[in-house]
Amino acid sequence: MDNQEPIRIEISLNVPVNKVWEALTNVTQMREWYFENIPDFKPEEGFETKFEVKNGERIFTHIWKITEVIPFKKISYTWKFEEYPGEGMSIFELTTTENNTTQLKLESQVLTPYPKDIPEFKRESGEAGWDYLINKNLVEFLQKSKDF
Repeated sequence: MDNQEPIRIEISLNVPVNKVWEALTNVTQMREWYFENIPDFKPEEGFETKFEVKNGERIFTHIWKITEVIPFKKISYTWKFEEYPGEGMSIFELTTTENNTTQLKLESQVLTPYPKDIPEFKRESGEAGWDYLINKNLVEFLQKSKDF
């Protein structure tokens, strides 16, 4: 993701805000729709986690650090990679609507540019990745886990 406007996704989810919050912050649920090898995750400012993601021959050791938590409303964390310079931030904001659905806004922004010669850091790759994670994986996860 090169240094441009943030990637934004906004989606309305037909589930209560507490279910969406759990999907975004409970490590067991995150492993089902986000990254299966997240070792730990706690929605607490200052919490850090680190895990590898392989794409072909390249390894991306993700280092996430929680920067802001407002329970059931907002969680933000920075993304760095052990192998590459650069830093980004992901901000998830939740709003409850009158009919008990949840509005999710994701913003992913580059804080410090990543290498331009790595395809995974191109904006198109970031857009496709977030679209897949939110509009496909998260939606499907929430649909199949409706237990209310």
